[in-house]
Amino acid sequence: MCSTLQVPFGLHPCPFPCASPPTEPATLTRMDGLPEKFDVIVYPAAELRGELRAQPSKNYTTRYLLAAALAQGETRVVGAATSEDAGAMLRCLRDWGAGVALVGEDVVIRGFGARPSAGVTLNPGNAGAVARFLMGVAALTTGTTFVTDYPDSLGKRPQGDLLEALERLGARIQSQEGRLPATISGPVRGGVVEVSAERSSQYASALMFLAPLLSGGLDLRLTGDIKSHAPLRQTLDTLAAFGVQASAAGDLSRITIPGGQAYRAGRVTVPGDYPGSAAILAAAATRPGVVRLTNLREHDLQGEREALAVLQEMGADLTREGDTVTVRGGQPLHAVTRDGDGFTDAVQALTAAAALASGTTTWENVATLRLKECDRISDTRRELERLGLTVEETADSLTVTGTPALAGGVTADGHGDHRMIMLLTVLGLNAQAPLRITGAHHIRKSYPQFFRHLEALGARFEYPEATRA
Repeated sequence: MCSTLQVPFGLHPCPFPCASPPTEPATLTRMDGLPEKFDVIVYPAAELRGELRAQPSKNYTTRYLLAAALAQGETRVVGAATSEDAGAMLRCLRDWGAGVALVGEDVVIRGFGARPSAGVTLNPGNAGAVARFLMGVAALTTGTTFVTDYPDSLGKRPQGDLLEALERLGARIQSQEGRLPATISGPVRGGVVEVSAERSSQYASALMFLAPLLSGGLDLRLTGDIKSHAPLRQTLDTLAAFGVQASAAGDLSRITIPGGQAYRAGRVTVPGDYPGSAAILAAAATRPGVVRLTNLREHDLQGEREALAVLQEMGADLTREGDTVTVRGGQPLHAVTRDGDGFTDAVQALTAAAALASGTTTWENVATLRLKECDRISDTRRELERLGLTVEETADSLTVTGTPALAGGVTADGHGDHRMIMLLTVLGLNAQAPLRITGAHHIRKSYPQFFRHLEALGARFEYPEATRA
């Protein structure tokens, strides 16, 4: 039996899976030294100063791990993220028959190619993108069932657009009105298929991972107002990194992937994470001091790279030299109006900056924020109002009027959402009195070292046991 000591999110130090995998919460607790479930008390920060290496990209890690499993042979994913989403992907891939080994900060995957095991129940936890990517690939199997132990979060998120596209390709689907639990059985045929991209780009990405392994490939027609172009380009970039040929229209309304291809095993390196780094940069911009963040690739397909330009437009003293970004904080910030669709995973972090800026900031075209771990429009409005801010919302926008003095001294609800926790933490660092955030352990979904990284810059936190999950 494998030892479980200091092995994150169920990875095995032996070459391939063995009988009794370690449990995910225990190993995550060992990684950051914090309780399994905790609140956080954020103290005002006089300044933030120092240098950090940006954590690995969550979005690229999950894509690379799946592509590695779809290849025959061994692939080394260099510098993989250690987030709960990465753990969820690895757990599901292992249950499907992939070999998983941890080598330092890298993950080695022995792929199952086009033959994941049949009749398996997969639990992606609260990882929406992981669930959807795997649901597309499940069409290669028979009787793969998806469940979640987060019925009030992932269990409520819509999957119908993807499931309907799979049905049109010939899959047999059982679901709870387009939500989990769901069972998917192939085989499916290739050819032309439409999929809505109105609510999420992840449905199309799921079909893109499936397409090269079908004999006829797929000619995807994306319908509706296509949301989040950047993640679609990240999926295309991942396919190319694994030797898969694909072509796409400039507006991504049509993506063609020939069939009969094979994912090529090898070695890929995960870039730095822009969505999580946006919160560090927002914190640095709003407090005095100098913060340098390395490992942020200058030419990168992550849409949240735009957060740097938004902060600069707001007045932040932010410069780049190669893959290093430097922020000289404490400069007065001012409001902006921006279409936030291209950087949705950074909107929460930038909202913290907006709450401390002069004037009224509006994020437009962000309706997809309502379909995340929480409703990131209405729930954000409620939490900011609790902190004394003036906030307005429409169906697809969020408007925040900044304040020069944030009182703090209250308890805010993290809503089980890692991005909400980041937003509230940045505000707590700028408040006049400590701010308590409930359920702060959910930060592990994307950024397990978030609080530790801020501590390295001079922030101070306390971690009382969570009063509720």
